[in-house]
Amino acid sequence: MYHVIIIEDDPMVASINKQYVEVTPEFRVDRIFKNGSEALPYLKTNPTDLIILDYYTPVMNGGEFLDALHNAGLTPSVIMVTSANDTDIVRSLLNRGITDYLVKPFEYTRFKTALDRFTETKKYLEHSHGGLGQHDIDRLFSVNDQRADAKPSLAKGLNETTLAMIREYLQNNRNGFFTSEQIAEQIHLSRITIRRYMNYMVDTGEIISTIDYKTGGRPSIKYGFGQK
Repeated sequence: MYHVIIIEDDPMVASINKQYVEVTPEFRVDRIFKNGSEALPYLKTNPTDLIILDYYTPVMNGGEFLDALHNAGLTPSVIMVTSANDTDIVRSLLNRGITDYLVKPFEYTRFKTALDRFTETKKYLEHSHGGLGQHDIDRLFSVNDQRADAKPSLAKGLNETTLAMIREYLQNNRNGFFTSEQIAEQIHLSRITIRRYMNYMVDTGEIISTIDYKTGGRPSIKYGFGQK
């Protein structure tokens, strides 16, 4: 289990980021903070594998937080999820050794790619004993390129029959976007099961996901074939 914190001052965005992270069972969001200043005391006493970080946060921006993090001797992986796309800001953050950089707005597929890259790197290092040769290091640095061209295979626990049922429902309603709960009601399967298939179909590029902020409460992720 990878322990994650989110640093994001917009509660709606933080909620979506949490949903995206916890779609993958290997990840758990332990805490959400409005800024890096609040997060630092927690990080000093709570082991954390990954930080989802926004640049524009009050009290302490993302760059200042990374400097404080490194000065404290803490080295969790950091994925930037931010609207900051100024060349100087991007350059400065890359120079601080972040793991990945996502510019808002983005699709779930891109977010999952960032998590997959993190996971693959961690697992490879954890299972590598002794020193790393040039081939091993080249493999670590080529993970991103491999992921960009790879098409996910049908994951363990998924089956073609259920996938065909879900695909048929979406094809019969091509102009709509639906939550996993709505699809589950129609297919008569659990919401968790449907979400796994939705994530697979998004990964393969068969469908897209979008975020519905007009729910009157917590934002929800919707899936479909149509254009946003």
